[in-house]
Amino acid sequence: MKRSEINQALKNMEEMIRKCGFHLPPFCDFTPDEWKEKGHEYDEIRDNMLGWDITDYGLGNFKKIGFSLITLRNGNTHMDKYKKTYAEKLLYLEEDQSATMHFHWTKMEDIINRGGGNVLIRVYNSKEDGSFDDTDVTIHSDGREYTVPAGTQIRLTPGESITVYPYMYHDFEVEKGSGAVLLGEVSMCNDDNTDNRFYEPMGRFPEIEEDEAPYRLLCNEYPPAP
Repeated sequence: MKRSEINQALKNMEEMIRKCGFHLPPFCDFTPDEWKEKGHEYDEIRDNMLGWDITDYGLGNFKKIGFSLITLRNGNTHMDKYKKTYAEKLLYLEEDQSATMHFHWTKMEDIINRGGGNVLIRVYNSKEDGSFDDTDVTIHSDGREYTVPAGTQIRLTPGESITVYPYMYHDFEVEKGSGAVLLGEVSMCNDDNTDNRFYEPMGRFPEIEEDEAPYRLLCNEYPPAP
């Protein structure tokens, strides 16, 4: 992706967050120059990859496959100094964007529609070999338990949520005609390096073409503390 595309995507997400009346923590406003001066008191942000993020799964088609996100809080299963057992994110999808089919080996999460349009989340159980299971999927959504056939898309309108369990395959897309969506994610600790199982092998972070200066640093771009 071009840096200019990333900058615009982050600005679009900021605008959506304002429309939904959500307020971000101060570190989300740090400029790249300000990050050069931030000392070890901000190591939790660096070590746990808090802050702005972009994924195109390494496919180079962000307008269709990928989305913008912010990790607001997170623990760390690899560093004993961080005691949080939970994480929280915001995800932003334009109407034509989608997330690819995947599950998490360990993480359980709630996906919440925080505002905007409607999101469609397709679900499958998985087999031991990582293939789709054709058995019915048990859904837990806002205090309601029910089952759906494998491959069903669960429709979440603003305010609604779904619990995604380990080994439950899921993807998501915005319902056509409903507009961009701001999603929340409340989960166990997030570890994108070891806990994602994509149905089709793919990457996580985009390759960046530096055609302009960064508006914000992404969570994998912070400089070390001075």
